[in-house]
This record gives sequence, C-alpha cells and structure tokens, in this order.
Amino acid sequence: MTITTLDTPSAKPLLDWYDRHHRDLPWRISPGMAARGVKSDPYRVWLSEVMLQQTTVQAVKPYFEKFLERWPEVTDLAAAENDEVMAAWAGLGYYARARNLKKCAEAVAKEYGGVFPDTEEGLKSLPGIGDYTAAAIAAIAFNRQAAVMDGNVERVISRLYAIEAPLPAAKPLMKAKVALLTPSGRPGDFAQAMMDLGATICTPKRPACSLCPFRDACQALKSSDPELFPVKAAKKGKPVRHGAAFIAVTGEGEILLRRRAESGLLGGMTEVPTTAWTARLDGETSAAAAPFAAGWQASGTVIHVFTHFELRLSIWRAAIPSPVDTNDGWWEPVTNLEAQALPTVMKKAIAAAIPFAFKTSRA
Repeated sequence: MTITTLDTPSAKPLLDWYDRHHRDLPWRISPGMAARGVKSDPYRVWLSEVMLQQTTVQAVKPYFEKFLERWPEVTDLAAAENDEVMAAWAGLGYYARARNLKKCAEAVAKEYGGVFPDTEEGLKSLPGIGDYTAAAIAAIAFNRQAAVMDGNVERVISRLYAIEAPLPAAKPLMKAKVALLTPSGRPGDFAQAMMDLGATICTPKRPACSLCPFRDACQALKSSDPELFPVKAAKKGKPVRHGAAFIAVTGEGEILLRRRAESGLLGGMTEVPTTAWTARLDGETSAAAAPFAAGWQASGTVIHVFTHFELRLSIWRAAIPSPVDTNDGWWEPVTNLEAQALPTVMKKAIAAAIPFAFKTSRA
C-alpha cells in the first residue's frame, strides 16, 4: 500500500467550515481553543466517546449529562457502586461498555492518580479503550496528531478518495489516508470536524455536496455517485433466536427480578426470569419453563435486535397473591423499576405484560 501526499488535500477548508458550522455538544470546547492552550477535559472526552460507540448523539446527550451530574470526576465514577453505574447506563445498550467504563475509571484512579495518560499507547493500556477511542482522546483531549476514524470519517474518506475496496478490508487504507490528512495543528478540531462533516453534510443518503468544504477535491463527486461509497461487503442475514420471559406480579405490585451472570451478553444487568437463549441457541418458549408453578398467561411476543442476531421472546404473565420463595432473584416494587439496571429488551418484555410499568419508555 503506497500513499503519497500528492493526492492529499489541505485540511484548511474543513477547519474553516468547522469554525462556522460545528455542532455544540456538551463534551466539546469551542473550535480553536485547543490551539490557544485551552484543553478539553479528558474525562468528558472519554465518557462521550465510550457512550457514542454505536449510539446516536441525541441518545447520548441525556445519559452524558446524567453521568456528569452524579460523577463529575473520573475518581467519583471509580468509587461508585457497580449496580449504580449499570442502572444509570440502562437503555444505552452494548452493556460491556458500561462494565469496561467502570473498570477503566478504577484503573485511571488507582494506577494514574485520576489523570488520563496523554498518548495513544498509554490510553490503549486501559480497559475498554481500543484504537479508535485512544486516537479520539489523544487528538481531542491532548491535541496529539492521531488518525481518528469512526463510521462518519470512513464515509467521508471513502468518497474523498473514491476508495473502491469494500469495508472492512478497506479500513487500513482509509486510516492511512486519514493520517496523511490530519494536520499537526488543531488535530482535535480536525477529528471532530470530520465527524461533523459526515453527520451533517456527507450523509449516507442525499449528501449536501454543494455545501461540502471538500467538494473541489472529492473524487467520488468528480467521477461517480458519492452515495456508492463506502463500498460494503454483502451482509449476511441475522439469525433469529427464540426464548421466553416470565413476568410475575404480586397483589402488592411487586415483580420478580434477577441478575444476569457478570460475563456474556447483558452481563451484570437486571432481568426478569427468562429461558436459556443465547446468540447461538434457542431457549424454551412455553410456560413449562416458568420459574415456579402459577397461572401463566400468554402476553404476546416482543422482538429485539442485537448486533449479531434477532431475539423473539414469548411473554408470560402471572398474577399471584404474594411473593414466592425462589433460589434466584428478588421481588421489586413495579413503581421502582425505573431505578433498576434493566436493559431495553427487558423493559420491552415487562411493558408487554404490564403496560403501565414505565412512565417513560426508551424501548
């Protein structure tokens, strides 16, 4: 793979565009401030980047603000109870991020005295921080000349250079292009400008090419249809898995909950009793698999799409006079469900059986 600077446009038009059209986000400082010695808070940058993985900006904003209010410093988050962090994360999905978030905060507090490392290598030594997150923190928080490439940047780069190799095989070439394009001055602003460009101008459908600061250099615009890029390998269909969820409610309005194993899908999160479905195997779907004998009534089916499979849960509801002794779980008032670390799929299951369970549903 040979890349030269001859086909690398200047970053200046993009930075000029960013100065005028940047998005105001709660984890950012104003454009150009880093070059004047005003630094972004690494804790805010790290927290936002972890939350934004496979999640939209609009979905992240309230969670980010809630986390900062409860844990304003990384040392506060490190000292928090695991259950509190998981409950605050509930609804954002990809729960391994929340577990690693807590572990990373603990590592920064214990091993680095509450101060984040300022290099990509140092950042990658922390739990849950990979190549992308390390580059983003290094560039945005520490003004390092790091090549930052998320999905938005991939789209911009693939069109700017008309890269015909399909993803994911094209990623190394794309990253090399980003590295050449990233300026030594204002690398953090450049990284955020590329993200903003992809999110607002160089969109997947109907890109606003006439407004793009790279329109004169864009090879896809000159020779083809920008919407053809990035080229993606054919997707395989997602497998469908089946299981059952059991919602038992007492006369006092208590519901049976339990905690999932720390490892694996939705690890450490709260759930209603379910059958042993996994990403690879179906679970039992009938009332015969209920946690105890009762008058279980079918309450429909909920569908939830995970990254690698689709889950279809048969919902069973039982109204019982009082709590039943179980070896696994506890009885929680329905009025307290909002405070529990329930992932979205479990909220869907509960809402199917108890429509009034949640005042506001993020499902």
